Amino acid sequence: MERQYETVFIMTPVLSDEQIKETVAKYQNLLKEGGATIVDENNWGMKKLAYPIQKKTSGYYYLIEFKAEGSLIAKLETAYKRDERLLRFLTVSLDKYAVAYNEKKRNGGLKSQQKVAQKEEKVEETKTEE
Repeated sequence: MERQYETVFIMTPVLSDEQIKETVAKYQNLLKEGGATIVDENNWGMKKLAYPIQKKTSGYYYLIEFKAEGSLIAKLETAYKRDERLLRFLTVSLDKYAVAYNEKKRNGGLKSQQKVAQKEEKVEETKTEE
């Protein structure tokens, strides 16, 4: 059964831009060859780590959201473990609420929906004051 997943990996900060692109392309290709459909990608860039990992205080973050069979996750994480360019990784299965949230976030719907809700609250407040 195909499910939706989200994977984030942190690359070591000493990589060049070209090496970062190669690393990301490697995992995109691994997913595509495994039959996954990439739904969304997000380059978070260089961020400070909460605690040092391998004596590094920052890392280059990248997120991929995809649909795939569960068997592909084991192959993906094995590849992560073998890659010395990665400091950490995390892959999670998304439930229907997380999928809906991500879709709204991608479409800019969260901010616009929040603004609509705030405007509706203000309208309600003015009606109750009268």
